[in-house]
Amino acid sequence: MPLEAVLAGVPIKNPVPARLAQRPVEGLEYDSRKVGGNFLFFAFPGQRVDGRSFARDALRRGALAVVSESAPPGDFPGSWVRVEHGRQALALAARNFYRRPDQRLALTGITGTNGKTTTAYLMDSILREAGKTTALLGTIEYRLAGEVRPAVNTTPESLDAVRLLAELAQRAGTHATMEVSSHGLALARVYGLEFHTAVFTNLTRDHLDFHGTMDEYFAAKRLLFEGAGAPPPRFAAVNYDDPYGRRIGLRPGTEAFWYGLEPGAPVRAVNVEAGFEGLEMEVLFGDRKFLVRSPLPGKMNVYNILAACCAAWSYGLPPETIARGIAACRVVPGRFEKVEEGQPFLVVVDYAHTHDALRNVISVARDLSPRRVITLFGCGGDRDRTKRPLMGETAAELSDFVVFTSDNPRSEDPLAIITDALAGFEGREVPHLVEPDREKAIRFAVAEARPGDIVILAGKGHETYQVLRDRTIPFDDREVARRILRELGYRGCG
Repeated sequence: MPLEAVLAGVPIKNPVPARLAQRPVEGLEYDSRKVGGNFLFFAFPGQRVDGRSFARDALRRGALAVVSESAPPGDFPGSWVRVEHGRQALALAARNFYRRPDQRLALTGITGTNGKTTTAYLMDSILREAGKTTALLGTIEYRLAGEVRPAVNTTPESLDAVRLLAELAQRAGTHATMEVSSHGLALARVYGLEFHTAVFTNLTRDHLDFHGTMDEYFAAKRLLFEGAGAPPPRFAAVNYDDPYGRRIGLRPGTEAFWYGLEPGAPVRAVNVEAGFEGLEMEVLFGDRKFLVRSPLPGKMNVYNILAACCAAWSYGLPPETIARGIAACRVVPGRFEKVEEGQPFLVVVDYAHTHDALRNVISVARDLSPRRVITLFGCGGDRDRTKRPLMGETAAELSDFVVFTSDNPRSEDPLAIITDALAGFEGREVPHLVEPDREKAIRFAVAEARPGDIVILAGKGHETYQVLRDRTIPFDDREVARRILRELGYRGCG
């Protein structure tokens, strides 16, 4: 494909010479190490490095030209195409180069603070139950026509996302479901993609280290419903009960499905029964009513199920197919995931890393009528410090025993992070322990448990590593808890 066709629609600051415009492009890359002959190398500023510093390396590897929003170094010997916005340029060029795979697929995007992953898993399960060949791109993993691949980002870079969609289309795929993070929206990772359906789960305090304010955080989320370089989605499923949901401001031409538990919600759950084995509820939509059973527990999953129902309705799927797909989604890794070794108490691992998510997961545990709730959590280093005391306050308010430990401390002192969280504990008489070593903390929480208790290991969920100041080490809460239970003499279900 000639360069001018690859860059069609990309705002360019300087005219591209005719001889260069007609040159065939063999590939696109933003990582100079992967550049091949006649590739376009996209160099944009990153959080840590400037992509221009790799331009010469890309040229040595055979790059046809460098595309950047910045000016070239004064002595750069190769071709340089300057664009208005580097990340948007990459997104648009990727769509052109891979012949717009989003237009050949039905694409669902799910955004919000909490619930994205579970809603995506539910939606993918429904689509597969309907006989569709699908892709799932999210926090835990990428799934492509039944093949599982490791996830790099919740929302992959635009080039990687388009490549995955193009591969799905080549495999006769039909539907793709994406978790769309606020970072992904702000950094143009889904710029130009045409979404059939956009889903909004909720918005609570998170990622303010990146966005600065809640207004900016919300503005990033709204981009999915405004179109972000493409027409607005044909359908939207929005949480009616969330105050930010009502502020989304859908565009003309977008048909809305509003879901919730409040009486005014057009799509509503009634007669909800929650227990250790999951949920049973009736879903009301207009004059339709149908029964849904799910092995996923807790009120938070009522909302996730309703969101998935609305997204499925946007594709015209019948209630019986939706119900089967929801029932078939038995576990979402790291989301209230049980660790069972025959112990007389429940141990669950959950990704909760905001105060609202922590409140939700402890509330689920409370609904199971335990003897005590023991909550272990930490806060991420080099991230929004303002949510740390809120998490401490939430844990103190709802738990019977709290263990403060490390999450991914990164470059920060683990004890300093814990001190921030302890500020929310001030004035409360809840028994607690401070142990920065996460494995020791888990050992204490599990050893402290008695029959009928619930131990919540919160924060890391599905993650299989821990990021320290100077290295990243293997660490999986589920495996650590399982090993500790076995060392304590339990030998049940493992």
